[in-house]
Amino acid sequence: MGNPNLIVYVREACHLCQEMVALLQQYQQKVAFNLEIVDIDDDPKLAQQYNELIPVLIGSNNEQTKICHYRFDIAALDAYFNKIR
Repeated sequence: MGNPNLIVYVREACHLCQEMVALLQQYQQKVAFNLEIVDIDDDPKLAQQYNELIPVLIGSNNEQTKICHYRFDIAALDAYFNKIR
């Protein structure tokens, strides 16, 4: 089946975004998943959709499921992985 795919929507010079990406990269040492980092300012539609919510972590397998936003939520991510496996 392959590794699950996650997308984290970020913005440049966002300390919460940098923190979430770093924590996700640490988490990848425990659980295998693909991580795509997308700057919302590169896409006006994404900027409008997620402007005040970033960083936003989305599970992108089949349907796009919002896992958490603002801060990394390990319990929410664990629950997401348990649900999709």
